[in-house]
Amino acid sequence: MNQAMTVDTLKKSIASKLIDTVLVCMIDMQGRLMGKRFHAEAFLEIAQDETHCCNYLLATDLTMATPEGYASTSWQSGYGDYVMKPDLTTLRPVPWLEGTAMVLCDVLDHHTHAPVPHSPREMLKKQIARANALGLTAIMATELEFFLFKGTHDDIAKSGFKLEPISNYNEDYHIFQTSKEEYVMRPIRNHLREMGIPIEGSKGEAEAGQEELNIKYSDALATADHHTLAKHGIKEIAHQHGLAASFLPKWHKDRVGSASHVHQSLWKDDTNAFFDPDRPLGKSELMDHYVAGLMKYAADYTYFLAPYINSYKRFAKGTFAPTQIVWSVDNRTAAYRLCGEGSKAVRIECRTPGADMNPYLAQAALLAAGLKGIEEKLPLPEAYSGDAYANDDQHHVPRTLRDARAALIDSSMLREAMGDDVIDHYARAAEWEIDEFNKIVTDYEVARGLERA
Repeated sequence: MNQAMTVDTLKKSIASKLIDTVLVCMIDMQGRLMGKRFHAEAFLEIAQDETHCCNYLLATDLTMATPEGYASTSWQSGYGDYVMKPDLTTLRPVPWLEGTAMVLCDVLDHHTHAPVPHSPREMLKKQIARANALGLTAIMATELEFFLFKGTHDDIAKSGFKLEPISNYNEDYHIFQTSKEEYVMRPIRNHLREMGIPIEGSKGEAEAGQEELNIKYSDALATADHHTLAKHGIKEIAHQHGLAASFLPKWHKDRVGSASHVHQSLWKDDTNAFFDPDRPLGKSELMDHYVAGLMKYAADYTYFLAPYINSYKRFAKGTFAPTQIVWSVDNRTAAYRLCGEGSKAVRIECRTPGADMNPYLAQAALLAAGLKGIEEKLPLPEAYSGDAYANDDQHHVPRTLRDARAALIDSSMLREAMGDDVIDHYARAAEWEIDEFNKIVTDYEVARGLERA
């Protein structure tokens, strides 16, 4: 696996005509890459220290609309600039694009050069710093689930969004069916690995046309970077092969949704601080407090795991998506699954996030809740045993985006951890999503009520 490039190796690659383009990218509220393409020589001359972008990039929706109601920017304030500050430790080749390298940026205020607090990368950095202040390092891993559909996104749009999965049946762990998909999955694995992302493998998931990509655990910031780059790469590589990769959590009512589970542990001095061989299941008292925090504040941060109307269609019984806020031991029906029990690899998996999550926001929110649990020394309830779908009325995951937004607004924990301005910013984003959806007359409404109403 190639490591990230240095400026010196970039200069050598330019001189040898291997690299002529550098993508300079920030992460937006939706977890997408936004930025500019520089001629590689111009990047070294004018952009390796900083470049600029419109500050509306952290105040838009999925369609790049510019809603009113954000304190950070508006038509009235003139939509000024942010500074994009390249993090040169993230400089790396983009193997599926000829002659191209990429670097991720932090986002700074144009006047003060202070970090923009509602920038996703900065939000995660702030929670990492909280853990570091306790002598702890947050180690995480994410799983990427997605669907592959026949035809590119452009083709599908022209068809009126008629979706045909790449396979005909549930391909969970299915070697023969996934062999038929190797023409796209193999370059995805290999290109991303060559990019410096520690890809471990891929498998078929529990639905027709559904895939899962696994990336090795790392520190929280690297994990979010790896996830974002992998998601972007999957879409571009699939497009090059005439396919559409989608991270929509629920594309059909009768199909299983796509998740992005987050595995979490805290380490101290290169040792898993969640592990204690002398305690039941090998989990430490610190881990108990952390998981108790995740559970106590689960509703508060659900918005950061499920940010859209569609996100909540995934939470359904019997689909491997959680509905009840409980923890259990190696139980895929619970929202929190204890993995690696009794071993040095013990960790907690949060199964709530959908494939549409922004990994920086999700990990920041999970860390904030877990660290609060440690600060409050919260006791961990007894593990749930059995089918968590069987009785989920009392501790149900928020059922709608409206419910999640209300919990976000009322969360003193998140306001303390992230700041009022940050929470108000994302509450506005949720409000916009709800308002835009409520304007739409769906095909379901027309078919159901045209004659009968």
